[in-house]
Amino acid sequence: MTTNESTSVVVDRTTEVATMEAKLEAVYERVHHFANGNAVVVFSVSGCCMGHVAKQLLLGLGVGPTFVKLDKEAAGMEIHALLYRLAAGKEQHQHVPAVFIGGKFLGGIEMLNARHINGTLVPLLKEAGALWL
Repeated sequence: MTTNESTSVVVDRTTEVATMEAKLEAVYERVHHFANGNAVVVFSVSGCCMGHVAKQLLLGLGVGPTFVKLDKEAAGMEIHALLYRLAAGKEQHQHVPAVFIGGKFLGGIEMLNARHINGTLVPLLKEAGALWL
């Protein structure tokens, strides 16, 4: 490999990494926009039974969550990958549905149910402005 070929490979690789970082940043901004623009956001996929459970629990409490179906979103696969990384950081096995309350990542269905059972979900929803009781 000549020096010019070697330099070309490095430049191509640097450009590729920069492009990937820009895409990841755009995806992060999209999730951030959803999460901060709505009191409660549930990211899921069509036909996900646990997404349905999360939605029904929240509706039953009087909350109208924003529901984002990743398989219907243009950047759905990239958002899904980001949510996977967020869930892994909280050591959760299931990365969808992913629930955001008050702009913060709560977790998946396990965390939503745990918060409901231990009585901390309703105060969290009130704090986020999702409930006015």
